[in-house]
Order: sequence, then C-alpha cells, then structure tokens
Amino acid sequence: MKQNKAVITWLLTGCILVFIMVVVGGITRLTNSGLSMTDWHLVTDTFPPLSEEKWEDAFEEYKKYPEYQKINIHNDFTLSDYKFIYFWEWFHRFIGRIIGMVFIIPFIYFVIRKKLDKATINKCIVLLFMGGFQGFLGWFMVKSGLIDHPDVSHYRLALHLTFAFITFAYTLWVALDLIYPERKAAITPLKKIARIAIVILVLQIIYGGFVAGLGAGFIHNHWPLMSDGQLIHDSVLIEKKSLLLNLTEGKSGVQLVHRTMAYVVVGLILFLYFKSKKFSLTQQQKTGLDALVIIVFIQFTLGVFTLLLRVPLWLGLAHQVVAFFLLTAMVYTLHRLSK
Repeated sequence: MKQNKAVITWLLTGCILVFIMVVVGGITRLTNSGLSMTDWHLVTDTFPPLSEEKWEDAFEEYKKYPEYQKINIHNDFTLSDYKFIYFWEWFHRFIGRIIGMVFIIPFIYFVIRKKLDKATINKCIVLLFMGGFQGFLGWFMVKSGLIDHPDVSHYRLALHLTFAFITFAYTLWVALDLIYPERKAAITPLKKIARIAIVILVLQIIYGGFVAGLGAGFIHNHWPLMSDGQLIHDSVLIEKKSLLLNLTEGKSGVQLVHRTMAYVVVGLILFLYFKSKKFSLTQQQKTGLDALVIIVFIQFTLGVFTLLLRVPLWLGLAHQVVAFFLLTAMVYTLHRLSK
C-alpha cells in the first residue's frame, strides 16, 4: 500500500472532484442555470466575460434561445440575473476542466515513473475515456435545450447524471483495489444480493434524473399516498399513449416508479444486512453494511421531505448528495464482499 500511496491519493482526489462536480451540477439544475452558456469553446470559456461589454454580448446571445424567449423574457430578467445563472454553468464546466487536468497530468507522470502496473494502467485508460465521454454527454444534454424547447431532454439529463455516478463508482473501485491488494474468498450469497442492490440503485438514480428533468417532484406532493386517498394517481395511466411512455415520460408515472423503487432499494439493503448476520464478517464488511443501512434511511427520509415540501433547493441538493454517499457505501460494501 505504501508503494501506491500517491496513486491512491490521486484516485481519491478524482473521486472528490467528481463529487463536487455533481453537487455543482445539482445547483446548476435547481437554479435553472444549465442553458445560460449557449456555446462551448475549450479555451475562451475558461474564464467568464471579463468586461461589461463582453457580458452584454453574452447576454444578447442568450436572448436568441428558447429559455429567454419563452420564459425569462416575461420575468423582468436582467443582466444581473443572467450573471448569476451564467456563474453556475461556467463553474460546472470549469470543474470539468480541472478534473481533466487532475486525471491526465498525474497519469502521464505515474506511467513515466512506472508507478502503475499494467492492470491499473488499463483501468485508468478506461477512466480517461469515461471522463471524456462525460464531457460529451454534458454538451449533448445542453444542446437539447437550445433548439425548440427551454428544457433539456430528461433522458439526456439522466444519462449525464448517471454516468457521473458510474464514473465516480469505477474510480472508487480502482482505488479500493489498490487500498486492499489482498484477495480473499468472496462471500458469494452476500455478493449476489449486493450486486442486485447496486443495479437497482443505479436504476433509481436514472429515475431520479427523470424526475428532475421532467419536474415530476412538483406534483403529487403527498406521502405515502400520491394524493388524498389514492395510492396510484389516476394520471399515471392516462398522461401518455402507452404504459411504457407513462412510466418513462409521464410525470406521474416517473414519480410512481421513483417512489416504488425507493422501497425496493431499502428492502434489498435490509435483506443484505440481516442475511449477513449468518456469516462471519470482517470489520470492514460490517462497517460497510452498517453505513448502508444508516445512509439508506437518511436518503429515504430526505426523499419524502423533498417531495412533501415541493423540492426546495437545499433539500433537493441534499437528496442528490446523500445519493452519492449511498452509492459510495454500496461500492465499498460490494468490493469488500467480493474481494
């Protein structure tokens, strides 16, 4: 482990930066700032406009697009308002540039200094491609909100969000491989349950993106029922033309799936926890399982209050942040049960 300490620090720094980027991305989304930068340039967008004239030019360009023409033009939207939303989108992209440098420069250094074995080099190359693809997905998402409608595609938003979570999870996994180089026999029954749980958790994150992209958290603000007296609201089945579309594009249907899957995630983690009592566990495995149970209940509670209070910014952000912690605990636990 001493030999790989610098590499481990590098990878964990990458994890922290991806986490920060997702938090800033959440603020960007919740403040409706994501469409403020209408073009993308690798060099000239590194810093925000540096003169009042440049700000005016950027604002005039923004006025050509649907978000201003269909929404903000009616809200007495000023240059000062534009500077606010511009900052969050610029900051989100700026962190992306920082992550790129933090990954690429040390990677080249570690390769030259022969600090990485072949298996770790291959994993890091995958990480570099994942980071580049995530940047493409960000552009792909924003582009969908600059054509006809002042909202990004909820499919593209969910893809961008989920891939950030997956990139984080894989980076953490690579770091854990170096932190715990020893290989012990896996606890197969628990590993299988943990694998199912992490797949369902990723699906839940995807539907979290759907809820965010469609604004589905602003309706049916009741719990545990979707409305007074209804477990499943009537609109779930009639909003779109088919059941599939209702459950992937309808606000009510998407919210129903997200609600229901939350119970499944909690149930699977509890099942894993109580099943683990039949086995002799290491302290690391016990710690991971304990963390999972605590975090999943915090996340479930935050989800309920986020819905009941109609997604206040701080609560919506907290819900997204704790989802990150839950995935972290899930990856750590799966790693410890697998290896």
